[in-house]
Parts: sequence; structure tokens; C-alpha cells
Amino acid sequence: MGLDASQLLDLQKRTAALDTLDYFQVLKLGQEAGPADIKRAFYAESRTYHPDRFFHVTSPVLKERVHELYKRVTEAYYVLRDDARRKKYLADITGPDRARKLRYTEESEAEAKVAARREQEEQIGTHPKGRQFFLTAQADIEAERWAAAERNLKLALTYEPQNARYKERLQEVRKTMEAIRKGELPST
Repeated sequence: MGLDASQLLDLQKRTAALDTLDYFQVLKLGQEAGPADIKRAFYAESRTYHPDRFFHVTSPVLKERVHELYKRVTEAYYVLRDDARRKKYLADITGPDRARKLRYTEESEAEAKVAARREQEEQIGTHPKGRQFFLTAQADIEAERWAAAERNLKLALTYEPQNARYKERLQEVRKTMEAIRKGELPST
């Protein structure tokens, strides 16, 4: 059959609890495991539970259990071998949503990409030309070249018309220019 009695028992216990195990538990590792430990555990589990080893087994239940476990072992390796994913996954499973975050899904990957994109947009912007004009405007503001700053922020907004940071900074520059025009601030 390919498995001894203890391995069959282990397979039965692990597949019964599969929905409650995190990826570290699936690979029988502690959360502090390093990349070499993860790789070693993956290969050990793969050698034991790879579905190709069970092609001759006639029991569909056993084949299904092996397939389920091997699929989860592969998912675990895919997530834990990547430093960024492992860090995010570790944060997810140690947080309050542990039960919901135990498994990697395309939805969780999409959420991570949206969050990364949002973070990038919050930092400077998404379009290279928009970022370039914004950074030039920042330098103009520091040098108190208000008209140049206004022009560069308008240009940045042509590339990213919905960028709230660009709009906010343009309003600040315009207020400063208006205060200078009214004589409330000294001109440079």
C-alpha cells in the first residue's frame, strides 16, 4: 500500500484535522522555521505522500486523503518558501482572523496585491511621469518656487487625475500663492 500502520494513522489524523492546521503544522514545523527547514520538510512530506506513489492503490478514500494532504503540503511550501508571503501569512495566522486565514487563496493574493498597490499610491503615485512631476513639484516647494510647483502638480495630475495626494498638495500651493498675493506671507 506504500504506507506502514503509523503512517496510515498519521494520514488519517492529519486529513481529519486539515482544515484547522496552518501551513507550519502541515509541514510539521515550528513558526520559527527557516527556508532550509521548510524545504527539507516539504521534500520529506513529498516523498511520503506524493500521489504517484499510490497509483496502484484501489481504495478511493485513501487516494483522496493522500491527494488532499499532498495538495496542502504543496500549498504550504509555495507560501512558506517566499519570505514576503511567509511574513504576511505568519501575521495572518497569529491575528484574530486565524481560522479564516489558514489557507492561501487567490482571493488573499489579490487582497495583498491591492494593498501593495494602495500603499504605493499613498507613497507617491502609480504613473512614472506623475511621480516624476510630483517629485519635481516637491523640490519646487522646498525652494519656494510656487508657480513652478503649481505647474508641476498640474502636470502630475494629468497622469493621475484621481490622486488625492497630488490634489491636496496643489491646494496647499495655491493657498500659499494666494496668501503671498494678498501680502499675508512674504514673497521670495
